[in-house]
Amino acid sequence: MIRNAHIFAILLSLIVLCGCNGTEKLVKSNDFDAKYKAAMNYYEQGRYTKAIQLFENLSMHYRGRDYSENISWYYGQSLLKEKDYYTAAYQFKSFVRQFPYSRNAEEALFLSAYCKYQDSPSYTLDQTATKEAITEMEQFVDKYPQSVHIPEVNGYLDELRNKLMMKDYEIAYGYYKIEAYHAAYVALQHFINYYPDSDKREDAMYYMLKSGYEYAINSREEKMKERLQQVVNDFEKFSASFANSKYITNAQSIYTKSRSALAKLENGGK
Repeated sequence: MIRNAHIFAILLSLIVLCGCNGTEKLVKSNDFDAKYKAAMNYYEQGRYTKAIQLFENLSMHYRGRDYSENISWYYGQSLLKEKDYYTAAYQFKSFVRQFPYSRNAEEALFLSAYCKYQDSPSYTLDQTATKEAITEMEQFVDKYPQSVHIPEVNGYLDELRNKLMMKDYEIAYGYYKIEAYHAAYVALQHFINYYPDSDKREDAMYYMLKSGYEYAINSREEKMKERLQQVVNDFEKFSASFANSKYITNAQSIYTKSRSALAKLENGGK
Protein backbone atom coordinates (compact mmCIF):
# COMPACT_ATOMS: atom_id res chain seq x y z
CA MET A 1 0.00 0.00 0.00
CA ILE A 2 2.83 2.40 0.94
CA ARG A 3 4.72 1.48 -2.25
CA ASN A 4 1.61 2.17 -4.39
CA ALA A 5 1.11 5.53 -2.71
CA HIS A 6 4.75 6.40 -3.39
CA ILE A 7 4.40 5.48 -7.07
CA PHE A 8 1.21 7.54 -7.34
CA ALA A 9 2.96 10.57 -5.84
CA ILE A 10 5.81 10.25 -8.33
CA LEU A 11 3.39 9.96 -11.26
CA LEU A 12 1.44 12.98 -10.06
CA SER A 13 4.63 15.02 -9.79
CA LEU A 14 5.61 14.00 -13.32
CA ILE A 15 2.19 15.00 -14.67
CA VAL A 16 2.42 18.43 -13.00
CA LEU A 17 5.99 18.88 -14.24
CA CYS A 18 5.02 17.94 -17.78
CA GLY A 19 2.12 20.35 -17.61
CA CYS A 20 4.42 23.17 -16.49
CA ASN A 21 6.96 22.29 -19.18
CA GLY A 22 4.17 22.24 -21.76
CA THR A 23 3.07 25.75 -20.82
CA GLU A 24 6.65 27.01 -20.86
CA LYS A 25 7.17 25.52 -24.33
CA LEU A 26 3.99 27.18 -25.57
CA VAL A 27 5.10 30.55 -24.16
CA LYS A 28 8.40 30.25 -26.04
CA SER A 29 6.75 28.89 -29.18
CA ASN A 30 6.02 30.94 -32.30
CA ASP A 31 2.82 28.98 -32.96
CA PHE A 32 0.47 31.72 -31.78
CA ASP A 33 -2.68 29.93 -32.95
CA ALA A 34 -1.75 26.99 -30.72
CA LYS A 35 -1.06 29.38 -27.84
CA TYR A 36 -4.45 31.05 -28.28
CA LYS A 37 -6.32 27.71 -28.34
CA ALA A 38 -4.40 26.50 -25.29
CA ALA A 39 -5.07 29.74 -23.41
CA MET A 40 -8.80 29.49 -24.08
CA ASN A 41 -8.80 25.82 -23.06
CA TYR A 42 -7.02 26.65 -19.81
CA TYR A 43 -9.58 29.39 -19.16
CA GLU A 44 -12.52 27.06 -19.79
CA GLN A 45 -10.95 24.48 -17.47
CA GLY A 46 -10.52 27.06 -14.72
CA ARG A 47 -6.72 26.87 -14.90
CA TYR A 48 -6.38 30.62 -14.76
CA THR A 49 -2.70 30.87 -13.81
CA LYS A 50 -1.70 29.04 -16.98
CA ALA A 51 -4.20 31.02 -19.04
CA ILE A 52 -2.70 34.27 -17.70
CA GLN A 53 0.79 33.24 -18.80
CA LEU A 54 -0.39 32.66 -22.35
CA PHE A 55 -2.79 35.62 -22.62
CA GLU A 56 -0.03 37.94 -21.40
CA ASN A 57 2.29 36.55 -24.05
CA LEU A 58 -0.37 36.73 -26.77
CA SER A 59 -1.48 40.29 -25.99
CA MET A 60 1.65 41.83 -27.50
CA HIS A 61 1.64 39.66 -30.63
CA TYR A 62 -2.04 40.19 -31.50
CA ARG A 63 -2.28 43.89 -30.60
CA GLY A 64 -4.61 45.46 -33.20
CA ARG A 65 -5.14 42.13 -34.99
CA ASP A 66 -7.52 39.15 -34.96
CA TYR A 67 -8.22 37.76 -31.48
CA SER A 68 -6.92 40.98 -29.88
CA GLU A 69 -10.25 41.86 -28.25
CA ASN A 70 -10.87 38.33 -27.02
CA ILE A 71 -7.36 38.04 -25.62
CA SER A 72 -7.67 41.35 -23.77
CA TRP A 73 -11.08 40.40 -22.36
CA TYR A 74 -10.18 36.90 -21.19
CA TYR A 75 -6.83 38.07 -19.86
CA GLY A 76 -8.71 40.48 -17.59
CA GLN A 77 -11.23 37.80 -16.62
CA SER A 78 -8.43 35.37 -15.73
CA LEU A 79 -6.74 37.97 -13.53
CA LEU A 80 -10.07 38.72 -11.84
CA LYS A 81 -10.74 35.04 -11.13
CA GLU A 82 -7.25 34.72 -9.66
CA LYS A 83 -8.09 37.74 -7.45
CA ASP A 84 -5.20 39.79 -8.80
CA TYR A 85 -7.41 42.85 -8.51
CA TYR A 86 -4.72 45.46 -9.05
CA THR A 87 -3.60 44.04 -12.41
CA ALA A 88 -7.15 43.13 -13.43
CA ALA A 89 -8.30 46.73 -12.89
CA TYR A 90 -5.53 47.97 -15.15
CA GLN A 91 -6.34 45.33 -17.79
CA PHE A 92 -10.07 46.12 -17.90
CA LYS A 93 -9.35 49.85 -18.12
CA SER A 94 -6.96 49.12 -20.98
CA PHE A 95 -9.70 47.07 -22.66
CA VAL A 96 -12.06 50.07 -22.54
CA ARG A 97 -9.42 52.34 -24.09
CA GLN A 98 -8.63 49.87 -26.88
CA PHE A 99 -12.20 48.71 -27.60
CA PRO A 100 -14.56 51.56 -26.64
CA TYR A 101 -17.33 50.25 -28.93
CA SER A 102 -17.08 46.63 -27.83
CA ARG A 103 -20.23 44.94 -26.51
CA ASN A 104 -18.10 44.28 -23.37
CA ALA A 105 -16.99 47.90 -22.91
CA GLU A 106 -19.62 48.68 -20.27
CA GLU A 107 -18.90 45.50 -18.34
CA ALA A 108 -15.15 46.12 -18.56
CA LEU A 109 -15.53 49.62 -17.11
CA PHE A 110 -17.66 48.23 -14.30
CA LEU A 111 -15.15 45.45 -13.59
CA SER A 112 -12.29 47.94 -13.56
CA ALA A 113 -14.12 49.90 -10.85
CA TYR A 114 -15.11 46.70 -9.03
CA CYS A 115 -11.46 45.55 -8.93
CA LYS A 116 -10.48 48.93 -7.50
CA TYR A 117 -13.19 48.45 -4.86
CA GLN A 118 -11.80 45.02 -4.02
CA ASP A 119 -8.31 46.52 -3.74
CA SER A 120 -9.48 49.12 -1.21
CA PRO A 121 -7.94 48.35 2.22
CA SER A 122 -9.29 48.68 5.74
CA TYR A 123 -10.02 52.27 6.80
CA THR A 124 -7.11 52.05 9.25
CA LEU A 125 -4.66 51.98 6.31
CA ASP A 126 -3.80 54.51 3.61
CA GLN A 127 -6.92 55.34 1.60
CA THR A 128 -5.39 56.26 -1.77
CA ALA A 129 -6.84 53.11 -3.37
CA THR A 130 -10.25 53.87 -1.84
CA LYS A 131 -10.28 57.34 -3.41
CA GLU A 132 -9.31 55.83 -6.77
CA ALA A 133 -12.14 53.30 -6.47
CA ILE A 134 -14.66 56.07 -5.73
CA THR A 135 -13.48 58.03 -8.77
CA GLU A 136 -13.85 54.97 -11.02
CA MET A 137 -17.30 54.13 -9.63
CA GLU A 138 -18.48 57.70 -10.20
CA GLN A 139 -17.11 57.68 -13.74
CA PHE A 140 -19.05 54.48 -14.42
CA VAL A 141 -22.28 56.03 -13.11
CA ASP A 142 -21.73 59.14 -15.25
CA LYS A 143 -21.16 57.09 -18.40
CA TYR A 144 -23.80 54.40 -17.85
CA PRO A 145 -26.53 55.93 -15.63
CA GLN A 146 -29.05 53.30 -16.77
CA SER A 147 -26.78 50.30 -16.24
CA VAL A 148 -28.11 47.26 -14.40
CA HIS A 149 -25.04 47.64 -12.15
CA ILE A 150 -26.12 51.04 -10.75
CA PRO A 151 -27.71 49.70 -7.51
CA GLU A 152 -24.62 47.57 -6.91
CA VAL A 153 -22.30 50.51 -7.62
CA ASN A 154 -24.25 52.76 -5.24
CA GLY A 155 -23.78 50.16 -2.51
CA TYR A 156 -20.04 50.05 -3.16
CA LEU A 157 -19.87 53.85 -3.13
CA ASP A 158 -21.58 53.98 0.27
CA GLU A 159 -19.10 51.47 1.65
CA LEU A 160 -16.07 53.26 0.19
CA ARG A 161 -17.20 56.69 1.38
CA ASN A 162 -17.81 55.25 4.83
CA LYS A 163 -14.17 54.13 4.90
CA LEU A 164 -13.02 57.67 4.16
CA MET A 165 -15.35 58.97 6.85
CA MET A 166 -13.96 56.52 9.41
CA LYS A 167 -10.39 57.38 8.40
CA ASP A 168 -11.06 61.11 8.85
CA TYR A 169 -12.64 60.47 12.24
CA GLU A 170 -9.72 58.30 13.31
CA ILE A 171 -7.27 61.08 12.38
CA ALA A 172 -9.29 63.77 14.16
CA TYR A 173 -9.81 61.66 17.29
CA GLY A 174 -6.11 60.74 17.16
CA TYR A 175 -5.21 64.37 17.84
CA TYR A 176 -7.40 64.28 20.95
CA LYS A 177 -5.72 61.09 22.19
CA ILE A 178 -2.26 62.65 21.97
CA GLU A 179 -3.56 65.79 23.71
CA ALA A 180 -3.07 68.04 20.69
CA TYR A 181 -6.29 69.77 21.63
CA HIS A 182 -6.27 72.67 19.20
CA ALA A 183 -5.57 70.37 16.24
CA ALA A 184 -8.25 67.97 17.55
CA TYR A 185 -10.80 70.77 17.82
CA VAL A 186 -10.17 72.00 14.27
CA ALA A 187 -10.14 68.48 12.78
CA LEU A 188 -13.30 67.40 14.61
CA GLN A 189 -15.10 70.58 13.62
CA HIS A 190 -14.14 69.95 9.98
CA PHE A 191 -15.35 66.35 10.31
CA ILE A 192 -18.74 67.47 11.67
CA ASN A 193 -19.19 70.00 8.86
CA TYR A 194 -18.07 67.60 6.13
CA TYR A 195 -20.05 64.58 7.37
CA PRO A 196 -23.30 66.03 8.78
CA ASP A 197 -25.09 62.66 8.64
CA SER A 198 -22.27 60.50 10.01
CA ASP A 199 -23.03 58.00 12.75
CA LYS A 200 -19.85 59.32 14.44
CA ARG A 201 -21.31 62.82 14.73
CA GLU A 202 -22.23 62.42 18.42
CA ASP A 203 -18.73 61.23 19.32
CA ALA A 204 -17.11 63.95 17.22
CA MET A 205 -19.18 66.72 18.85
CA TYR A 206 -18.38 65.43 22.33
CA TYR A 207 -14.63 65.16 21.77
CA MET A 208 -14.65 68.56 20.08
CA LEU A 209 -16.30 69.93 23.23
CA LYS A 210 -13.66 68.28 25.43
CA SER A 211 -10.81 69.42 23.19
CA GLY A 212 -12.17 72.97 23.15
CA TYR A 213 -12.35 73.04 26.94
CA GLU A 214 -8.81 71.70 27.42
CA TYR A 215 -7.52 74.17 24.85
CA ALA A 216 -9.40 77.06 26.48
CA ILE A 217 -8.28 76.53 30.11
CA ASN A 218 -4.67 76.19 29.01
CA SER A 219 -4.78 79.41 26.96
CA ARG A 220 -3.33 82.80 27.82
CA GLU A 221 -5.73 84.83 29.94
CA GLU A 222 -6.52 87.33 27.16
CA LYS A 223 -7.71 84.42 24.95
CA MET A 224 -9.34 82.27 27.62
CA LYS A 225 -12.65 84.12 27.88
CA GLU A 226 -13.36 83.96 24.16
CA ARG A 227 -12.46 80.26 24.03
CA LEU A 228 -14.49 79.32 27.09
CA GLN A 229 -17.49 81.11 25.59
CA GLN A 230 -17.02 78.92 22.50
CA VAL A 231 -17.10 75.83 24.74
CA VAL A 232 -20.43 77.03 26.19
CA ASN A 233 -21.79 77.51 22.67
CA ASP A 234 -20.55 74.06 21.63
CA PHE A 235 -22.24 72.47 24.62
CA GLU A 236 -25.55 74.12 23.74
CA LYS A 237 -25.33 72.70 20.22
CA PHE A 238 -24.37 69.28 21.55
CA SER A 239 -27.16 69.11 24.11
CA ALA A 240 -29.72 70.31 21.56
CA SER A 241 -28.68 67.57 19.13
CA PHE A 242 -28.06 64.75 21.63
CA ALA A 243 -30.11 65.43 24.75
CA ASN A 244 -30.04 61.73 25.69
CA SER A 245 -26.40 61.15 24.77
CA LYS A 246 -24.28 58.69 26.73
CA TYR A 247 -21.88 61.64 27.10
CA ILE A 248 -24.43 64.14 28.40
CA THR A 249 -23.36 63.96 32.08
CA ASN A 250 -19.70 64.57 31.24
CA ALA A 251 -20.66 67.26 28.75
CA GLN A 252 -22.78 69.00 31.41
CA SER A 253 -19.78 68.92 33.77
CA ILE A 254 -17.61 70.60 31.12
CA TYR A 255 -20.30 73.23 30.60
CA THR A 256 -20.55 73.92 34.37
CA LYS A 257 -16.76 74.25 34.72
CA SER A 258 -16.63 76.56 31.72
CA ARG A 259 -19.37 78.81 33.10
CA SER A 260 -17.62 78.91 36.47
CA ALA A 261 -14.28 79.84 34.85
CA LEU A 262 -15.99 82.55 32.80
CA ALA A 263 -17.60 84.01 35.93
CA LYS A 264 -14.21 84.21 37.64
CA LEU A 265 -12.67 85.95 34.64
CA GLU A 266 -15.51 88.46 34.54
CA ASN A 267 -15.05 89.16 38.25
CA GLY A 268 -11.34 89.77 37.83
CA GLY A 269 -10.31 86.27 38.95
CA LYS A 270 -12.19 86.40 42.28
